[in-house]
Amino acid sequence: MKATISFHFQHPSFRLRHRQLLRQWLLRCTHAEGQGIASLRYLFCTDEHILEANNQFLQHDYYTDILTFGDHSAAGISGDILISIDRVRDNAKTHGTKPIDELHRVMSHGALHLLGHSDHTPEQQQAMRAKEDAWLAQRPAFNA
Repeated sequence: MKATISFHFQHPSFRLRHRQLLRQWLLRCTHAEGQGIASLRYLFCTDEHILEANNQFLQHDYYTDILTFGDHSAAGISGDILISIDRVRDNAKTHGTKPIDELHRVMSHGALHLLGHSDHTPEQQQAMRAKEDAWLAQRPAFNA
């Protein structure tokens, strides 16, 4: 079965570069975790879109940078990962990081959730951050 990683865009001012390199990176990292990818669908959206989804599906009335919805019936990890580009940009400013690094961190975060990693407790958050850092270290060199 061929892995499918697709990128969809709802945010009006966001463009994703190096899509094939990102696919290869995600495949390499998930395989290193002992899993394959059946289908990952990333949706890059606005704050308002993610707030609406958070309300509709989780009954949470607040903004978030990411929502992950897994499809556990597939062979390999599969799911939809919604990413608020507005939150990613704001978080990058808050944390003093490059927006592209924050974007890749959040992309890996969603995949890690689909792999079964949780971040509910401080210990889990620390472990998740360590996994994200390990994945970020595996990224290919992106030319501007």
